[in-house]
Amino acid sequence: MKSDLPKVLVPVAGRPMIEFVLDALPAGGVRRMVVVVGYRGELVRQTLAGRDGVTFVEQREQLGTGHAVMACREALQSFDGAVLVVAGDSPLMQPSSIAALLKEFDRTRPACLLGTATRSDPTGLGRIVRDEQGNFQAIVEERDATESQRRITEVNMSCYVFDCRQLFPALDRIDRHNAQGEYYLTDCPGVMLAAGQRVLAINVLQPCEALSINTVDELAVVEQELLRLQISKSPQSDLASARVPLAPRP
Repeated sequence: MKSDLPKVLVPVAGRPMIEFVLDALPAGGVRRMVVVVGYRGELVRQTLAGRDGVTFVEQREQLGTGHAVMACREALQSFDGAVLVVAGDSPLMQPSSIAALLKEFDRTRPACLLGTATRSDPTGLGRIVRDEQGNFQAIVEERDATESQRRITEVNMSCYVFDCRQLFPALDRIDRHNAQGEYYLTDCPGVMLAAGQRVLAINVLQPCEALSINTVDELAVVEQELLRLQISKSPQSDLASARVPLAPRP
């Protein structure tokens, strides 16, 4: 990113990218937010200090996405309900998508509900594999996919709703036996499924929500998409209602 800032604080359209995510969550029905911080976590805390309904958890070692959620165990130990897990570098997340996911979770009550999207070009994204009846079977990363699996256009968006009481026991069953030596949250749905728990995937997210930011070029793409959405949507729309200030990228 050519910056020493934590990635979630890198400006997008003049604002730290995580602020777009934190705007979308309560608008979509989330009542409490837990932000996991690591690199330069104190700066993240200071930047978000004025936000209501936000608590912070420190991930002392960066051992993967699953490990980040493990760090929330104490903060959620008395909670019984739906836990939405999203990435802080997804500023195009839409409140309408969050609301649809939470509504489906309340209706079906699975151990895990994945929010997926269809991408005409799914390159680089994990594919959602289903059986002949359309039931979720697995998330297969592109590097591990067969030729037929690479042609799947339904993709994982790193957006999950878990039953809190089933989440942490499942996290206890994932391991670091992979090339990165990390705990992958993407392993959790498979672990739950193997244990006989119900795992569902719903294709409810918009393709733009798959635009995360890892490079300066991707930042420019997201800013252009924010501008396009603000122009195309009415004043009552998700992004317009969040009053997104558009400014030149520093």
